[in-house]
Amino acid sequence: MVEPHVRILVAKPGLDGHDRGAKIVARALRDAGYEVIYTGLHQTPEMIVAAAVQEDVDAIGLSILSGAHNVLLPRITAMLHDQGAGDIKVFCGGIIPDADIPGLREAGIAAVFTPGTSLEQIVAWVRDNVKPRGVTA
Repeated sequence: MVEPHVRILVAKPGLDGHDRGAKIVARALRDAGYEVIYTGLHQTPEMIVAAAVQEDVDAIGLSILSGAHNVLLPRITAMLHDQGAGDIKVFCGGIIPDADIPGLREAGIAAVFTPGTSLEQIVAWVRDNVKPRGVTA
């Protein structure tokens, strides 16, 4: 039996122009065996959700440094639910104050990685928490 592949969309929502971290995480996930789609800079929530649905991904990894996380990230999770794709796991990383993490979790962000999180920790979280959609195990 062929093991189903996990597909992950990595995106940079909003006007933040710094994508080095997103590219490093995308490469680490790819090197760990995941199929990774990187959307590039300056993505709107609508663009991210459309790409996630079109690419039939299992998870979305968001990198945000702009401070707009409390607006953009809940919008993405709400739009996923509205489009019947609420089972796509959403995780994020970036400059996010500890006080904002509970609100993001309530909005459906499955994990929040702050500065200092190792690539190994991110890959381990994905391995433990992201499975191909529609596959029970």
